[in-house]
Amino acid sequence: MPATTIKLEAELVKKVTNLKPKDESISGYVRGLIEKEHLARKHHEAASTYQKFLQENPDERAAMEVWESAPLVDDVEPRKP
Repeated sequence: MPATTIKLEAELVKKVTNLKPKDESISGYVRGLIEKEHLARKHHEAASTYQKFLQENPDERAAMEVWESAPLVDDVEPRKP
């Protein structure tokens, strides 16, 4: 994998240095931010695809509405004394 150097202006380096944990490098911190952004975009795309799927499939949408309305605070089975 080729390594790439990205130059940051001094003011941006100061901002990144103030944001990152003390024990993390600037490169590691920026790499983590890029990974998080990439993952967030993938999740957003997946959510959009699923919403479109639900719009196009009323039976699936109805089943999901039943699932979402299920009471999650109740015990599945009664507790034994």
